[in-house]
Amino acid sequence: MPTRQMRLAPATPRALPDEVVGALAALRTEVGLPAMFPPEVLDEAREAAERDVTADRQDRRDVELVTIDPPGSMDLDQAVHVAHSGDGYIVRYAIADLAAFVTPGGALDAEVNARVQTVYGPDARTPLHPVALSEGAASLLPDEDRPAVLWTIGLDAHGEVTSTTVARALVRSRARLTYDQAQASLDDGTAAESLQLLADVGRLRQSLERERGGVSLDVPEQQVEQGEDGSFALTFRRTLPVESWNAQISLLTGMAAARLMQEAGVGILRTLPDADPRDLARLRRTAAALDIAWPEGVPYSALVPTLESRLPEHAAFLNEATSLFRGATYAPFGMPGPDGTPVPVPKQSRHAAIAADYAHVTAPLRRLVDRYGTEVCLAVAAGKSVPEWVLTALADLPRRMAEGGRRTSGFERACIDIVEAALLTGREGEEFEGFVVDVDEPRATHTHEPGASVTNERGQVVLRDPAVRARVEGPILPLGEEVRVKLYEVSVADRKVLFSLLGGRPAAPAREVPVPDDVRVAPGDQVPLAGGPGRGVLPPGTVLPAPPATPPGIAALGITPPGIAPQAAFAAPVHPGTVPGLPPVHPSGEMPLASFDMPLEDPGELPASFHW
Repeated sequence: MPTRQMRLAPATPRALPDEVVGALAALRTEVGLPAMFPPEVLDEAREAAERDVTADRQDRRDVELVTIDPPGSMDLDQAVHVAHSGDGYIVRYAIADLAAFVTPGGALDAEVNARVQTVYGPDARTPLHPVALSEGAASLLPDEDRPAVLWTIGLDAHGEVTSTTVARALVRSRARLTYDQAQASLDDGTAAESLQLLADVGRLRQSLERERGGVSLDVPEQQVEQGEDGSFALTFRRTLPVESWNAQISLLTGMAAARLMQEAGVGILRTLPDADPRDLARLRRTAAALDIAWPEGVPYSALVPTLESRLPEHAAFLNEATSLFRGATYAPFGMPGPDGTPVPVPKQSRHAAIAADYAHVTAPLRRLVDRYGTEVCLAVAAGKSVPEWVLTALADLPRRMAEGGRRTSGFERACIDIVEAALLTGREGEEFEGFVVDVDEPRATHTHEPGASVTNERGQVVLRDPAVRARVEGPILPLGEEVRVKLYEVSVADRKVLFSLLGGRPAAPAREVPVPDDVRVAPGDQVPLAGGPGRGVLPPGTVLPAPPATPPGIAALGITPPGIAPQAAFAAPVHPGTVPGLPPVHPSGEMPLASFDMPLEDPGELPASFHW
C-alpha cells in the first residue's frame, strides 16, 4: 500500500497489440492464473445449470429487484429493493445462491477452492465459476427466475437496524442498471421509488458510518477502456454517489451477517486492525505538506469526508490514506480447534475501516469465502446446525483467501503497468504535465547518465493526459504539486514506466526558525524548533560532536518540529550550497529531508538551512 484503484473493462484480445497480448499471457503464467476449466468441472457446471433449484424456497418474485453494476457485467451477485416501512425502511437484498449449484466435495467445488476469486484483465477475465453459472444460471440476470439468498433488513428513520432475516428464495430481477444509468435517473427525477429510497438509505448509512468512526475513501479509479475502432486507452473515473450508496447496502448486509455469526458463536469475519500510529503520523505529515488543515484531536475518519478527490492535493492525500488499511484478514470461529473444542470468537473481531464487525457474504459469484459465510447465516437464521462441509473448511479459508488476494492484486497492478507501457512506447523523451501523488520516504541512488550518480526521491506521478500513474524520480518531489516530467524509460515486457522530474511550482518562502547560535548537542538529541512544517533555517556554524556509538566518521542530529514525529537525521560536515552525494538544490544550501552518511571533521558544520 498505497494501492491503485482500478477497473479493467474487458476488451477483445485481437484488438490489443500483439506485444500487450503476449505480455498479459506471460503475466498469467507468472502469477499462476488457470487458463481454462478442466472438462470434468465444465461438465458438472453444465449439469448444475440445468438442475431444478426452485424447491424449498420462498417465492419472492413479487419483489421488484434491480441490479446496479459496471457496464457489460454479466456475473451479477446482488439485486436490491428498498421500500418504506412506517417511519423507517425495509431493505431487501438478494444474493446469488451458489450452494444451489456447487456440490461439496465435487470437481467444481475443488476448482473454485483453488481459484478463490474472479480475476479481471483488460483482455479477458478468469472467473471463479464456469460461465454456465457465473453468467448464466446462478447470475441474477433480469427477467429470469433465479435461486437466491434473500436478506430482509428493517431500518428505523435514522438508518439503524431493527430486524434481520435471511432465507432461500426464488427471485426475478426487473432491470440490469449500470451505475451511470442509475445516477442519471436519480439526477433527472425519473428514478423508481425503490432507487430513490436506496439513495436515502445510503445517505443515512453514510452518516452512521461517520458517527461510528468508519471511513470510505473516494479515490479515482484508473480504467482501461476500448474504443469502437479497437484502440484502447486509460482514463480516470470518479465513483458516482449511487455507487457509494449501493456499497452501503452491501456493508449493511455484511454487518448484519457478522451479528448473526457472533450471536451463534460460529462463522468467519473480515477483520482489520486499527491503523499503525506511525502510518497516522506519516499521514499527518502528508496533510501538512499538502496544506490540508487537520486539527489535532480530529480523527482521519472525520477529515476524509470533507475532501474532494477532484482536487489534486486531496487526491494525493486520499491515495496516501489507503496505507492505513493494512493487515486485513479473515477470522474463523466455532469450528473444532486442535483440542476438539470450538474455536472462540476472536478478541480482535472489528474491521477498523468500517468501525464495526463485518463478514463477506454478498459476492459469492466472485469470491469464495462468501458461499461459506452465507451458509452459516442461513443455518443460524433457521435454527439449524451449520453444515459439516462448512465447518471443515472454515479453518483453512484465511490462508486460501490471502493467497488468492495476493495473486489477484499483483495481476491487476501488473495489467495496468502493461497497458501504460504500451500507451507510452515510442514516446521516450516527451514531456508531460501531472501531479505528484505519492513520495517514498527512503532515498535511492540511480544513474541516468553515464558517469552521473544522483540521489533521487522516488514517488508516483499522475499525468493529465494520458491517464497514467507511474514511477517518477527527482531531487525533490513536491507532493500534491503540479509538475512537468519527461518519460525516461518504458518497457512493455518489463512492465516498467519511469519519468524524471523537470520542474514544479516555485518553492514557498522559507520560514525562519529561531535557534540559538553555536548550539552543541549530543548524538541523537532532539531539538524542538518553532514554526510549522515547511523550511526551517539554522544559523551557519551550528555544530555537533562525533558520536562514539555510531560508525567512525558519522554524526547525526535528530530534529523534531512540534507535533511531528522525527523524520530525518543530518550528518556533517556540509557547507551552504553543497550536499555530498547530491547536486546543489538551492543557493542557500537547502537539502532534501533524509539521512546522509558523510565524512565527519570534528566539529562538523550543518548546512545553513534544511527542509522537514
